[in-house]
Amino acid sequence: MRIGAFSKIFKYKQLIINMKKEKNVQKCCKSGCGACGCGGAVYGLGFIGAAIYYISNATGFWVGVLGFLKALVWPAFLVYESLKVLGA
Repeated sequence: MRIGAFSKIFKYKQLIINMKKEKNVQKCCKSGCGACGCGGAVYGLGFIGAAIYYISNATGFWVGVLGFLKALVWPAFLVYESLKVLGA
């Protein structure tokens, strides 16, 4: 076969793969939030709340900066404390 025929076959396979990916994304978004990103909204609201809490309780500038950094990783604190309470 010629090189042109290989490139046509490759383009056709890529088109099929892209169509399958698009169908999966459509299924995901139709079935609810699942893996489509609704968890990002929860994390964002949690980040804002944690940032307000830590910064409002800060006694100085650098403590406020530390509070902002803690607000970025608040899920790690949540999981750690939850596991500590459960005795795991």
